[in-house]
Amino acid sequence: QQSGRKYNLFLKRRLRIDKRHQSKDSIFFRDGVRRIDFVLSYVDDLNKEWEKKLERRKEFESNLQKAGLELETEDKKESEDGKIFFVKIHAPWDVLITYAEVLNIKVPIKENDIPSMVENPLDCVLFPIRLPEKVMHPEPDYFTAPFSKDKQELYLINDESTFFSPSMRNRIVNYILTRCPYGTEEGKKKFGIKRLLNNGTYTAAYPLHDCQYWKKASDPNCDSERYTLYMEWARFLRFYKEQPLDLIRKYYGEKIGIYFAWLGFYTEMLFLAAVVGLICFLYGLFTMDENMSSKEICDPAIGGEIIMCPLCDRECEYWRLNTTCESSQYSHLFDNVATLFFAIFMGIWVTLFLEFWKRRQARLKYEWDLVDFEEEQQQLQLRPEYEAKCTQKKRNPVTQEMEPYLPLTSQAVRFCVSGATVLFWVSLIIASMIAVIVYRLAVYAAFASLMENTQTLQPISGLLTPQLATSVTASCLNFVIIMILNFFYERIAIWITDMEIPRTHMEYENRLTMKMFLFQFVNYYSSCFYVAFFKGKFVGYPGAYTYMFNRWRNEECDPAGCLIELTTQLTIVMAGKQIWGNIQEAIVPWICNWWGRRKARNNPENLYSRWEQDHDLQTFGALGLFYEYLEMVIQFGFITLFVASFPLAPLLALMNNILEIRVDSWKLTTQYRRPVAAKAHSIGVWQEILNGMAILSVVTNAFIVAFTSDMIPRLVYYYAYSENEDSPMSGYINNSLSVFLISDFPEKNEPKENPENFVICRYRDYRYPPDHERKYLHSMQFWHILAAKLAFIIIMEHVVFIVKFFVAWMIPDVPADVKAKIKREKYLTQKILHEYELEKLKERLQCQDDKQATEKEFIATEGRMELSRAM
Repeated sequence: QQSGRKYNLFLKRRLRIDKRHQSKDSIFFRDGVRRIDFVLSYVDDLNKEWEKKLERRKEFESNLQKAGLELETEDKKESEDGKIFFVKIHAPWDVLITYAEVLNIKVPIKENDIPSMVENPLDCVLFPIRLPEKVMHPEPDYFTAPFSKDKQELYLINDESTFFSPSMRNRIVNYILTRCPYGTEEGKKKFGIKRLLNNGTYTAAYPLHDCQYWKKASDPNCDSERYTLYMEWARFLRFYKEQPLDLIRKYYGEKIGIYFAWLGFYTEMLFLAAVVGLICFLYGLFTMDENMSSKEICDPAIGGEIIMCPLCDRECEYWRLNTTCESSQYSHLFDNVATLFFAIFMGIWVTLFLEFWKRRQARLKYEWDLVDFEEEQQQLQLRPEYEAKCTQKKRNPVTQEMEPYLPLTSQAVRFCVSGATVLFWVSLIIASMIAVIVYRLAVYAAFASLMENTQTLQPISGLLTPQLATSVTASCLNFVIIMILNFFYERIAIWITDMEIPRTHMEYENRLTMKMFLFQFVNYYSSCFYVAFFKGKFVGYPGAYTYMFNRWRNEECDPAGCLIELTTQLTIVMAGKQIWGNIQEAIVPWICNWWGRRKARNNPENLYSRWEQDHDLQTFGALGLFYEYLEMVIQFGFITLFVASFPLAPLLALMNNILEIRVDSWKLTTQYRRPVAAKAHSIGVWQEILNGMAILSVVTNAFIVAFTSDMIPRLVYYYAYSENEDSPMSGYINNSLSVFLISDFPEKNEPKENPENFVICRYRDYRYPPDHERKYLHSMQFWHILAAKLAFIIIMEHVVFIVKFFVAWMIPDVPADVKAKIKREKYLTQKILHEYELEKLKERLQCQDDKQATEKEFIATEGRMELSRAM
């Protein structure tokens, strides 16, 4: 019986092999002529919705054919698993030219005669990173103009089948699919492929890749651009090579092209920040032995004789300052004079990055024919979901056509619900942060008691202080909570945005972006803000400690400062996020695709068609790029908002981004279906978010240097309180620690034991000693230091902001040569169009009887040419 089953399967396969003469890489209909521009798939399952789905599909496909599209269906018997139907869609020439005019697609009218830029003298040096010219510039440079059906002879149409690129074709077909009706349900007109995918009528809708990624297509009519992208761009061994942006744009569209252009430019600029940060770190490393503060802490005669007050109530003992020797030495790595320099440098670097990106973006806009592409064109195109959900109509003042609209009362209600939901979830993030703080306070006492009373931990007690142990475990816990909350926030943000029913795709993306960024900002940065600006600032003093919820004593900073703990927090969250992100982006899609294709790999090559292969890949989705941008912008926040505490953050980001470019390109080329091409002339609302973070980073770094770092207290001591001219910083540690009389301890704070009968203990603050008339009140030195900190913040902010605005003013957003080229191209394009109109009018003069009216039109057209030339 088993051998009979195998024989039948062999006959079935043999029959299918004989029937299908095309290779599995074919992207054409059975006639081998008409190109497949889009594929729809569905499973004909016999459930209670079967008849309704069948009716929808018939109506939808009938309307697609009425719109001019040509369809060809592959029966489920022809599919690899025998279950899936595939509907192949081809857009003929008439449909393409109609919708090319509707979508304002620019096409070539003349080869560009503007001379290329002067050769770069560094070309010889940069030769190893260059890619072949054919890969970098796959198409000649043309002057372009928006397509018009009435002027077809004006355009360079050599071959109708290749005039519109595959990305243009799938964009046009997708436009038709999103607006094609499929019937009326519940009294409402229903349309759009998105709804049909959501209700299960179709299982997938996607354009095809042009070949397999690991080898070229056997069909000579295929360009095999996917293979070229994989070989020259998507492999990690090419990490040192430039990106083929023109080919990426041609294959995936401008929206994806502009993302990779931005990511590549951001990575290039990170190289400079990483080098300067590494130099600052090495300065701290090489000057560790010269740091007087850590010397005094480690000196048995100084730090060994200073008895510190207990770290927790009752359970903790008195301890000697030199037990924090190692941690004080390591804190100097990040808390030194170079920290101030690096904070100022990064404030200027951010400005240079944003300004130079504007110039790069302007150049890409010119090279990719996006100069006249206005977002208003996109705003005029309503979202299908908006049209479906809004039953009321009013006249559009721009188009003077009746269109759906959402009443003001409905908008107000939706925004109120949306705002309340956002506030609730942000409050939940803050509540989770408070829970981590409570964890810190509760565990801190346990760690302090454990480390003091456990002999086995004595060898590492110098390196792993209670503060550091608490910080590391709390950071890991915080990272886990961040990942869990992220899972919910993504879904909540999408649900809220859908509920608001935004009018256009751009409005939808902008609203979703702001919500997701707000969630992520609070989620990722709240713990860092706590360590930087709150921890150790509201501790009180022995005998009058400050308690959270009247139960847990607030944390103190290490005697060497809180900066090392901020560095620990930043490193764990930033590195953990990058590692987890790469696992999610690369490994998860690969496993899903491997699992889906495990049977198909055993089948004969001709049985597993191009549309079936692409069907088994992951879907990139409309929000695929949104998550990529969000990941990079959150990283940008880490390296700008808190960079004063961790000069190596840009180096970590640089190494991650070198990997990120190749991971993103690899997964897009090999693991995902081909996304629908979309236009974009900038990175959109992300530009404003980056600008806002750049301004906020100056403020946060100024506060970190002033209040988290020990730099200002040391400088005040150096210039105002030092008594040793030969070694001005000697005595600083003793000066920075106040004295407390142990007999003044309340019973709830006093340690259970005092075996060595200490009389006094020291604590980190600037307060008068117990024998002073104003005992335990802040000393004058405290107010001097506070005044110096505030003065430093004001001076640093003003200096950095002045330099930032001066640099931004000095660097024009559009390069001079690009401006000249834009003007030249506009002039020549208008000249070509006007000359074409003149030729048409001359022909009419020769053919028509009403010569007087035509002559007037001829004179007017010549006048318009003169005016255009003058302008």
